Amino acid sequence: MEIMQFGGSEAGECSLENAKIAVLPLCYEHRISYGTGTGQGPYHILDASSQLEMLDDETFVNWSRLGIHTLPPLIPSDDPKTAVFQMKAAAKKVLDQDKFLLSIGGDHAISIGPIMATAERFDNLGVLQIDAHLDLRDEWNGSRFNHACVMRRVIDDIGCVAVQVGIRSISPEEYDYVNRKRLQPIYAGDISRHDHRWMDIAIDRLPSHVYLTIDLDGLDPSVIPGVGTPEPGGMMYRQLIDLIKNLGQRKTVVAADINELSKISGTNVSEYTAAKIATKLFVYATAAGQLTLKTIR
Repeated sequence: MEIMQFGGSEAGECSLENAKIAVLPLCYEHRISYGTGTGQGPYHILDASSQLEMLDDETFVNWSRLGIHTLPPLIPSDDPKTAVFQMKAAAKKVLDQDKFLLSIGGDHAISIGPIMATAERFDNLGVLQIDAHLDLRDEWNGSRFNHACVMRRVIDDIGCVAVQVGIRSISPEEYDYVNRKRLQPIYAGDISRHDHRWMDIAIDRLPSHVYLTIDLDGLDPSVIPGVGTPEPGGMMYRQLIDLIKNLGQRKTVVAADINELSKISGTNVSEYTAAKIATKLFVYATAAGQLTLKTIR
């Protein structure tokens, strides 16, 4: 896969040494549940990002000037456990240089390695998961490192506080686990378009340092249809952006990922929207973005 800069040539190049934000493409897909194509997701998001305008539409911040470096794509091993530790190592190299890390995937299993690396760097890390699915199975399709097991690994193995938002697809195994662990997911049916108390509840449950994982199927298929497992009744675009804004104001977001894009031939709306969400993360959830916002307020 060719190396592409987030934002394309118009955004300009920034060396990793001088960057404040690093974008890590993780081209991984293994034994997914339904639709295919997420392994090519990073390419499609980067390609779509070249069509974005550089000014944020709400703050008028030029996100391309925040210092963004795009790393070469990583194509991990086809062995799930090996792949996880390869992705962890790649994430660690970025975090060790005090950069904000945005990983783009790839199926949701791409989150496990970066979360491992982030949890080792930041004590008492919290994980905010935007998703249609709980991802709490202990094993799926022959692996404990499958996309359906991500949050089980986060809670059981990595030991992070986890807040799950937008959930609307639950297996019996996962429901039993939720009750046993006394988890409190914020289900899609509890999210109001007119009352933001659900946002306060989600953010209040998180510690000071947060990793944000955005499975694109957390959004309604009317917003992003190009995902591996679309579920009706999801979050709307503005709800997600408002959550990112509030999170960035109240917590320190140290890393994030966007995953599960599955390209639909003949339309670019899903990858374009995913790229736009990435710019909102840059503006509202990174230290560079927050510093810029303070200077213009």
